[in-house]
Amino acid sequence: MTTMTEASVREFKMPDVGEGLTEAEILKWYVQPGDQVTDGQVVCEVETAKAAVELPIPYDGVVRALHFPEGTTVDVGTSIIAVDVSGGAAPAEAPASEAAPAAAEPEKKPEGRQPVLVGYGVAASSTKRRPRKGPQIPVQEASTAIQTELNGHGPAAPPTPAASAPATPAAPAATERPLAKPPVRKLAKDLGVDLATVTPTGPDGIITREDVHAAAAPAPEVVAAPAPAQKPAPAPVPTYDTARETRVPVKGVRKATAAAMVGSAFTAPHVTEFVTVDVTRTMKLVEELKQDKDMQGLRVNPLLLIAKALLVAIKRNPEVNASWDEANQEIVLKHYVNLGIAAATPRGLIVPNIKDAHTKTLPQLADSLGELVATAREGKTSPAAMQGGTVTITNVGVFGVDTGTPILNPGESAILAVGAIKLQPWVHKGKVKPRQVTTLALSFDHRLVDGELGSKVLADVAAILEQPKRLITWA
Repeated sequence: MTTMTEASVREFKMPDVGEGLTEAEILKWYVQPGDQVTDGQVVCEVETAKAAVELPIPYDGVVRALHFPEGTTVDVGTSIIAVDVSGGAAPAEAPASEAAPAAAEPEKKPEGRQPVLVGYGVAASSTKRRPRKGPQIPVQEASTAIQTELNGHGPAAPPTPAASAPATPAAPAATERPLAKPPVRKLAKDLGVDLATVTPTGPDGIITREDVHAAAAPAPEVVAAPAPAQKPAPAPVPTYDTARETRVPVKGVRKATAAAMVGSAFTAPHVTEFVTVDVTRTMKLVEELKQDKDMQGLRVNPLLLIAKALLVAIKRNPEVNASWDEANQEIVLKHYVNLGIAAATPRGLIVPNIKDAHTKTLPQLADSLGELVATAREGKTSPAAMQGGTVTITNVGVFGVDTGTPILNPGESAILAVGAIKLQPWVHKGKVKPRQVTTLALSFDHRLVDGELGSKVLADVAAILEQPKRLITWA
């Protein structure tokens, strides 16, 4: 009956929702143990390195256990929730029905812990095999021998028959899976440590990270040194004044953004060029488009025409739309434009992109921009929406900033920063007049884009925004 009960429990593991990401943080649970769930029902929300994603359960049944609390970062492939697909009644009855014999009681306790599945071995198999290996040893002595081995001591040899001596040391072969959590197992694998040889010091004989590091050390004397050396690490936490400082863990979007920006800044040689341009005619066109019946219900703003201007400039200078393949030492020319739009969200900066933006009409581009911004503000941008970008626009002008020197999105060739659009004195038709003026900044990868090409792209964008009729004549 125990086998049937455990077979009815299905473990749902943290999936790779971010195309190669290795971990995700559990933001919120929508279910609790005892709740009924159906196939496709969303059970939790997790945050990957770039987005918040809701996870649906692929089973019908009753929630047996939630393995991690909210706020925990979990490795991909680790079980996060157990669902009893038989309906949930069997798990409560199984231990009661099998608890009749007094001698069998200790053997059932490990099974009560087994469904948690945070890296524990199948303890039931070990307790059942012990009596068969050494029938001369009473049950109580056998369990003592098992506990002795889990604590790392040599098995006590029976005083009588010489034949039973090898039988007891042979028992560790039955304990193929020592008690350890998935991250600890991964650490052991990375360090080349066999968990069967590790001395556990955790509760209930669980192997900890310190145990693995100790086993990886070359000598017992050296093992003692790293142990204290690792404990001072958390010590500095309480040393700062909490009334004057707040420390925020670097994780999720912020962690991914930091890693990407450092990688980009120290991999691609950046060059930034600037141009200040009179965009008065573009601003007038924006107001006219807002009244156009073909644009009703769409998001019409200066960013829409700036995006269209950049797409036209790329069409006139296609070599700028490329990427650098370091492994193959090749420049990859892209015949499509996935236009990234940097978006500030409550979770941090993200850069979703509009796929095949070069094929879209102005209304279609407006619709895509509106959907992109709305989804980003809700924190629902999918990881796929942030993959495969080719060039990006960042609109720092919405914060009242004149311009900036933007860092390239990794894998892209250029990024255009748009400054604040405001009235400034400008020479127009030989007279100084108040005009709508902005400053554009184009950063590009100098491995791909030389100064001439970068200047042409930036000059074309500026020319279109100065005379937006070029959207027609140049397109």
